[in-house]
Amino acid sequence: MAAKGELAAMEKKENTENEEPKKEQFTLEILVVVRDAQQQHGLRHGDYHRYRSYCTRRLRRIRKSLHLCMTSGKRRYQSKKVDEANLKDVRFLYVPLISAERAWSYAMQLKTESNTEPRKRFHMIERLRRATQHADALLRISNHEKCDARTKLEGQAYHAAMQATLSFELQKWEEAMELFQKARTIYEKLGSMLTEDLRQLYQQRVEELLPNIRYCAYNIGDESALSDLMQMRLASGKAGGEDLLSSTIDVLIAQTREKQSSTLSEVTWRGRCVPVTQEKVRMFLLNLRHVDENLREGATEPAEGASEQTDDLDSKVSVYESLLMDCKDALQELREEIRADPKSHDQKGGKQTVIQFLHTYLMYIRLSKTSERYLLLVDSLKASLTAGGATDGKKVAKPQDLIRLYDVIIQNLSEIPLLPGLEDDASLSQEINTKVLSYKAFRCFYIAQSYAALKKWKEAMALYERTLTHTAQALDGYKTMNTTDNQQQQQSISELDELTQLVESKRYSVQANSILDSVDTTTDTLSRLSVKEQTLPLANRLERYYEDPALTKQKANLVSFPPDFQAIPAKPLFFDLALNQVEFPSLEDRIEQKKAAGGLSGMVKGWLWGGKR
Repeated sequence: MAAKGELAAMEKKENTENEEPKKEQFTLEILVVVRDAQQQHGLRHGDYHRYRSYCTRRLRRIRKSLHLCMTSGKRRYQSKKVDEANLKDVRFLYVPLISAERAWSYAMQLKTESNTEPRKRFHMIERLRRATQHADALLRISNHEKCDARTKLEGQAYHAAMQATLSFELQKWEEAMELFQKARTIYEKLGSMLTEDLRQLYQQRVEELLPNIRYCAYNIGDESALSDLMQMRLASGKAGGEDLLSSTIDVLIAQTREKQSSTLSEVTWRGRCVPVTQEKVRMFLLNLRHVDENLREGATEPAEGASEQTDDLDSKVSVYESLLMDCKDALQELREEIRADPKSHDQKGGKQTVIQFLHTYLMYIRLSKTSERYLLLVDSLKASLTAGGATDGKKVAKPQDLIRLYDVIIQNLSEIPLLPGLEDDASLSQEINTKVLSYKAFRCFYIAQSYAALKKWKEAMALYERTLTHTAQALDGYKTMNTTDNQQQQQSISELDELTQLVESKRYSVQANSILDSVDTTTDTLSRLSVKEQTLPLANRLERYYEDPALTKQKANLVSFPPDFQAIPAKPLFFDLALNQVEFPSLEDRIEQKKAAGGLSGMVKGWLWGGKR
């Protein structure tokens, strides 16, 4: 029995020794770590110097915690690199990663400074090479058996993207395109296997790599890539940051438009052909053409990998603002030329000069595009009103906000027929007047909505009637108007039809609310008409019995004091009107006659002694 027990114990010991120890797997989410560090330490605002300083501090802390400091106690340099042999903690993977990020951020900082100092480009290339060396070390270590599959894929994608950045700056387009596509493929596969939050992060990284791939394809010889780059640039609406092509695409677009501007020698508008010799005007008209095409395409089919940013309000508004700034510069150039030669006239006489008509055309574009920009804001506010609250953290929209926007649109459109040279254009005047009537209808509708919210039913009802009047006039104008843009005309007619139906429903609702309020008001008035006996003095209600507790108090309401004034008949006045018609008898025979004094003696006597009295 003892021998069997010893044998079983020996077999158990041998089996235990033969078992392999459980291997520890390290996981490093490289893209998540890098993106969090970049967003929190400067790259959200394009501050590469701040991010590089953070990488330096963090790298020192990691090396100190892992006892991998590069200096000894005597301040002598000792090279301590991370390799597969000393991979004992996941923190060892952070050393080549943070080193690569530090070198890359320094290269990006030098790239922004090389616009004014070209010699810094050589230093930038050297920093990118150093970042690629650290990425090679990260790839080599992440392929170790102690790292899991996700870490290996993350290391391959990071190394491919860093190597592609270096090849891109060295203008090795085929090599850069191949590496960018490799990184894109890996990030797409990783994103498809992760949760929703992380999937969005990896999809965003894929979208960042797409413009670089298209730019490399354009330099290889793919001419179709240029239109994609322009559409991506307009859709992004931003410059700088992490986009490697932010400034390069702008330069490419500017160079392409300069080449195309040589072919744009004239423009036809309102039946008149006008030559274009000004460079800024040519560039603006080409930009206008591309913007219209890209916005029209973006509204139907977004470019590949460009997500839905083309339909985003902020990006479209920024495109319109940039276009209006270019229009302002072109108008300024024309004004300066007109001011320099104000007496130049067209040979036909009686018409505007060529430059003046071109100036009118640019003013028409400026007013039209400004109206389109405000219409984008109107659509956004309408969506917010339909949703019934705030959208994307913005404040709640109100009908008053739409009223102001429609006022600006109507004002801009009303200025178009008043432009020089367009006073006699009947078709344009009819088109603008029809649009103004349609926008007036919408403005009246939202004013009525404001009054309805304040329960002013009479005013709201009157404004709804005015809305129907404007809508009917606008529909008649659209049906009789001859225009080349039939799609926009049909869209405007459908919007007016929807407005008519909406006004009909709102009108009946306002009428019902008005009746209900009038009934409630009448009921309240009748309830307030009940006579309160206690308010009358006791002397005025002696014939009616009412128990008034106030009579027993100190201030009993017995009689009105002071008493109220009462009307009394006035005392009659008599006037003797017959006295004026009475003729009195003569009394001269009853008056005593005095005797006259005799002679001179009588006169002297009267003078001396006064005579007889």
